[in-house]
Amino acid sequence: MQIFLIEAILLLFLIATTVVIILERDLLAASVVYCGFSFCAMLLYMMMGAADVAFTEAVIGIISTTYFIIAIRTTDRWCK
Repeated sequence: MQIFLIEAILLLFLIATTVVIILERDLLAASVVYCGFSFCAMLLYMMMGAADVAFTEAVIGIISTTYFIIAIRTTDRWCK
């Protein structure tokens, strides 16, 4: 029962971070929240026993967040 509660909390956190990413006007803040989304997804995959998928999510999450931050630094930070 304890594992299901933790998985449900992680799933609710994923939904909440998705809504924040969609509604956020500051692109840098949205990319930082996306990093948290990726970390939460990685934890969820680890709890389900998919270590290979969790490792891939961690690597892709770090690389894509880095690219997002580099792209945002070269353009305008605020969405119009």
